[in-house]
Amino acid sequence: MNKIYPDARSALSGVLRDGMLIAAGGFGLCGIPELLIAAIRDSGVTGLTVASNNAGVDDFGLGQLLATRQVKKMISSYVGENAEFMRQYLSGELELEFNPQGTLAERMRAGGAGIPGFYTKTGVGTVIAEGKEVKTFDGQDYILERGIVADLSIVKAWKADTSGNLVFRKTARNFNVPAATCGKICVAEVEEIVPLGSLDPDHIHLPGIYVHRIVTGAHEKRIEQRTTRKKESV
Repeated sequence: MNKIYPDARSALSGVLRDGMLIAAGGFGLCGIPELLIAAIRDSGVTGLTVASNNAGVDDFGLGQLLATRQVKKMISSYVGENAEFMRQYLSGELELEFNPQGTLAERMRAGGAGIPGFYTKTGVGTVIAEGKEVKTFDGQDYILERGIVADLSIVKAWKADTSGNLVFRKTARNFNVPAATCGKICVAEVEEIVPLGSLDPDHIHLPGIYVHRIVTGAHEKRIEQRTTRKKESV
């Protein structure tokens, strides 16, 4: 089975549709599937629900889909760094389901593991718990959170072999692994595709059984917050 596609558009061919739920890897601009996001933007699909830690910045990453009004709902843990995300939410144009960061990661992981729900203390007694089942274990209250099963997962990895085994680079792993596992179809964009058998099995972060399509291409790799200091005089 050939999993390699020539470009992001073809990798998403026959997969995209209006109103679907997409799980996206990345944290800020680190490890985001920028090529796939751009292809989703260009496809014109609308009414999307996107589960992602955040929505990039105004003109890059998932922020592009907000700018084109293709997203109707975000399932996220962070709104900062994206003025349009904040504006649409506060104006009522965009539905937002806030999740504590660890809860969001676990919801994706649970969905990928076939676990429909789990109980957590995080959010008990706050607005996060509103409308959710509360159960007591050992004298402590926990709220029920549902696992996320997405129609499509889009992720970014460092290397892949031809079978779809993925290796992520340092902090770019972030939400990519749980996001990849929870999708009915997972499309991964990578920086390099290597022959099968060339990756050390002990270094593989995500088995190829979770990955259905692979694409590679040039990545921009923007820096979200550039911090510098003046050069010290010698």
